[in-house]
Amino acid sequence: MKLSTRSRYGTRLLLDMARHFNEGPIQLGEIAKRLGVSLKYLEQIIIPLKKARYIESVRGPKGGHILARPPAEITVAEIVALLEDGITLVECIEYPSVCDRAPICPTRVLWQAVSEAMVVQMQVTLADLVEQAEAMEQEFQKKP
Repeated sequence: MKLSTRSRYGTRLLLDMARHFNEGPIQLGEIAKRLGVSLKYLEQIIIPLKKARYIESVRGPKGGHILARPPAEITVAEIVALLEDGITLVECIEYPSVCDRAPICPTRVLWQAVSEAMVVQMQVTLADLVEQAEAMEQEFQKKP
């Protein structure tokens, strides 16, 4: 499976917001600069994240965007599932009726197990990733 740019950048967007969670609303332009991503692309990605209530907008001169929930309550699996319209490898896992062979298909069982393993691995929270990013940066700064 290959994750779309939408999922990868959406995760990076939320991770950046998690890293600045206690700093108040953040302008999307600031995030775009930090991530090296087009502002127009982030404006498209933020739409489903706002609809799903991961992000809230704050109006006014000090406005911007904030996470609607603490980083410890948002998993990568949730983000990817939203931005990819699910996390299954093949359609017949979620909708067995699309294939007449689903009840007797051994590869469907395999794809289901692989999909479940991916979901387990993506149960990492944004808070976990913030902690990991900070540790990686500290380690990188120690190198000559």
